[in-house]
Amino acid sequence: MVSDPGRLKNVCVIGAGPSGLVAARELRKEGHTVVVLEQNHDVGGQWLYDPNVESEDPLGKNKFLNVHSSIYDSLRIASPREIMGYTDFPFLMKKGRDMRRFPGHKELWLYLKDFCEWFGLKEMIRFNTRVEYVGMLDYGEFGKDLKWLVKSKEKTAEKVVEEVFEAVVVATGHYSQPRLPSIKGMDAWKRKQMHSHIFRVPEPFRNEVVVIVGSSLSGQDISMEIVEIAKEVYLSARSLDITEGLSKVISKHQNLHLHPQIESLHEDGRVQFEDGSCVIADTIIYCTGYSYTFPFLDTKGKVIVDDNRVGPLFEHTFPPSLAPSLSFIGIPRKLIGFPFFESQAKWIAQVLSGKRRLASWDDMMQSIKEFYRSRELAGIPKSNTHDIADFQYCDKYADYSESPYLEEWRKQLCISSIVNSLANLETYRDSWDDDELLQEALQSPHFTQLGAQP
Repeated sequence: MVSDPGRLKNVCVIGAGPSGLVAARELRKEGHTVVVLEQNHDVGGQWLYDPNVESEDPLGKNKFLNVHSSIYDSLRIASPREIMGYTDFPFLMKKGRDMRRFPGHKELWLYLKDFCEWFGLKEMIRFNTRVEYVGMLDYGEFGKDLKWLVKSKEKTAEKVVEEVFEAVVVATGHYSQPRLPSIKGMDAWKRKQMHSHIFRVPEPFRNEVVVIVGSSLSGQDISMEIVEIAKEVYLSARSLDITEGLSKVISKHQNLHLHPQIESLHEDGRVQFEDGSCVIADTIIYCTGYSYTFPFLDTKGKVIVDDNRVGPLFEHTFPPSLAPSLSFIGIPRKLIGFPFFESQAKWIAQVLSGKRRLASWDDMMQSIKEFYRSRELAGIPKSNTHDIADFQYCDKYADYSESPYLEEWRKQLCISSIVNSLANLETYRDSWDDDELLQEALQSPHFTQLGAQP
């Protein structure tokens, strides 16, 4: 079915990170007029490293954060580069750059800059422009002529710019707004507390006693980095049943200790754990994840965030009452991000042009209810609603826009790196045994499609 030119839209994309960039490309490819509003000075979103965190509240308590990126200086990607690229733009090794399979964060940022340049996306982006408000201009009949008022402000300007768009795509990421635990005595504890959102380098923690709350990827990474210079590091985990890889790291360092969750904090600096043990700490770093937040978005209650569930969203993308004029891209977690964002972008662009049709409001709502129920029956907490961890789901989603399925080598490389990381936390980024799969990947059409690149 050919797009109906009469249905091509004037679309605002919020954010120029991995999901916003591919959204802009696919929308333009479908014939829409696109404006991307990006609060920072360059593309990259989370991957645009920002070392200047002094202006940020240590626990991220401001409505609008001053710092978007949560990336620390030493961070290396947790997946092999071969699986990460968009379907038609492989993440190639380039001479003179970081050529490791698991490169540092700067290399992924440069890949996104290359993507932006290759497809000529920069002309659509307004940098240093923060979106302050997005709301419905007229709330009409379901699916009919809904328009959106977008208020934005350029960093150095005083005036707020107001514009009207026929559709808005929210692509603001979900690794910025700190999600904090509720611990007795947290507000009264007088020493340093911070979220990993503003951790950048280990030096400030030299000779300190540090408690790290949370044993996820960032908790493990930061523990391994700080343990080299801190006096003692106490890793507080929800479960003491830890991976072989983390166990190896702990056994290697006499000053790294595993503890259960914190029961209470005390004004004298004591941190009491649930097993009754306690330590006097200088600093607590919360590696407790992030919350979905859209401080600029006013949907009159049609879309809410409830215990980190953004909803109701049909297939994590369209709010039934406001579809297709409002959509979200990049909400799902625990999947191979870039190719999935690309299939989301294709679907959104095609629905807006009329090439694809969404299900009815009733059918979309029924699908959402069934999905919530299935998660509940599987014992998955509401806060993990958007954790996918299912290749079959990614393939099913691709069908909405006739996007290609994930290649088998991409799935297998993903699994092998996860298995390796669980067993060899300290070394998995530099030592692996998946060479056969790697050769299969490098000889696939994905890697040969663009020919040799510098």
